[in-house]
Amino acid sequence: MAIAMQPSPGTRPLLALVIRLGAIAGLATMSALIKLAAERGIHVLEIMFWRQFVTLPILLGWLALTSGLSSLRTARPGTHLLRGLYGTIGMVLNFGAVILLPLAEATVLNFTAPIWATILAMVLLKEHVGVWRWSAVLLGFVGILVIAQPGGGHIPLYGALVALGGAFMIALISIQIADLSRTESPLRIVFYFALFSTPVTALALPFVGSAHDAQGWLLLLAIGIAGSIGQLLLTAALRFGSVASVIVMDYSALFWATLYGWLIFATLPPTSTWFGAPLVMAAGLVIAWREHRLSRLRARARSVAEGT
Repeated sequence: MAIAMQPSPGTRPLLALVIRLGAIAGLATMSALIKLAAERGIHVLEIMFWRQFVTLPILLGWLALTSGLSSLRTARPGTHLLRGLYGTIGMVLNFGAVILLPLAEATVLNFTAPIWATILAMVLLKEHVGVWRWSAVLLGFVGILVIAQPGGGHIPLYGALVALGGAFMIALISIQIADLSRTESPLRIVFYFALFSTPVTALALPFVGSAHDAQGWLLLLAIGIAGSIGQLLLTAALRFGSVASVIVMDYSALFWATLYGWLIFATLPPTSTWFGAPLVMAAGLVIAWREHRLSRLRARARSVAEGT
């Protein structure tokens, strides 16, 4: 789920859409590489370690060339640590979903994050959820049932539950990120996530680490690079356009997942996925549209209140 922030004054919507497309392509490539690495016998926790470890020098180099390392100063290390712990749990589930399920199905179930975010906003933030968003939630869950077909579907129920758990964690983390974004830049949030999650995953290396040939090491390096590029482009897109204007590009992940599934793993989504995916995607778009309208109404109300 995208980090909520306003676009810079130099808004360029078309450029933001193109950058966002590149970000999604990078993250989809990372997912395909994760699945390849797992098929070579590399444990998910080792994949996670290298994914995050490789991010640190890339981000440090980026910051050294742009805003400077001084931009990493923070007054909220405890909040970043908590975000790192939650994020590590989310990575286990989301990486696990990619490994357990076909890429297209794992991607579509990941699209349920806005649905979970709506439910969490009601439960944790006591936010009023109206007819539009409740209808989107119900539509999304119908889509999940169509795809998973509990008891007789083409995907394992365990894998579907892992994927839904990963989407739930994305929604939960989005609340943390929204809080952090009040005082922290997106790049600082990404950096501290990598900084705190790398030692956590390193604890597992003595138990799950294994020797790799050159191809295995290249896969792990490529996972870290693709994921870092995806994160950096996500951040860059928000310099030129708002979340509401670029979020529709996130659904291009289904194209990449289907393409990689066909080219690399010789799998194509069955009919049930093509029927269920539009329902889940429509639910996410309705929620994004409604959130955008509500944010504009709140901004207008604030401006009126400040003017009186």
